Amino acid sequence: MPLHIDYYASLNSPWTHLGAGRIESMAHAAGATLRIYPVDFGEIFANSGGLPLPRRSAQRRAYRIQELARWRDHLGIPIHIEPKHFPSSEALTSVCIVALRESVSDQAAIQLAHAVLKAVWQRELNPGEPDTLAMLIKECGLDPDTVMKLGAEPRWAERRDADTKAALERGVFGAPSYVIGDDIFWGQDRLEFVQRRLAKG
Repeated sequence: MPLHIDYYASLNSPWTHLGAGRIESMAHAAGATLRIYPVDFGEIFANSGGLPLPRRSAQRRAYRIQELARWRDHLGIPIHIEPKHFPSSEALTSVCIVALRESVSDQAAIQLAHAVLKAVWQRELNPGEPDTLAMLIKECGLDPDTVMKLGAEPRWAERRDADTKAALERGVFGAPSYVIGDDIFWGQDRLEFVQRRLAKG
């Protein structure tokens, strides 16, 4: 049976963005399947003891800025530390990604999710705006009208709510989280451990 990774992603998280290409590469190298869940981390924080960024202490917010700069330089990913459109609304982006995952393919959903993250953290775009999201969908080789019409169906918002509840029940509390069987790896800085887990088969 092939290895499988459940990938719990925040569409506003710089840490999810910094790990995006690496988790895809690791999964591919290991022959593992990868399924993305763009869950509601506001709901997860509210039920797991976490705090959204505006409610964290000044010390924690300042340290986050330092860490983002360190990881940007270490990985060579030219992110904007304080992008213009953070946070962007996930109301449209999340449901389109869930719809693609369930109706087209895991890869199509991952491709759009990573395009959304890149739009925020590298391109200074707002993927929460319909025109920008349509552009990103087109850049992914998909038809914007079809995908956005599909995403507007209420069942995908309901599915995201169910995915969020399931993530909490599973023990997920932060983004990104990579889950292989019963093993949860929280944060792009844990990807070395993900790679070791994949190597075990």
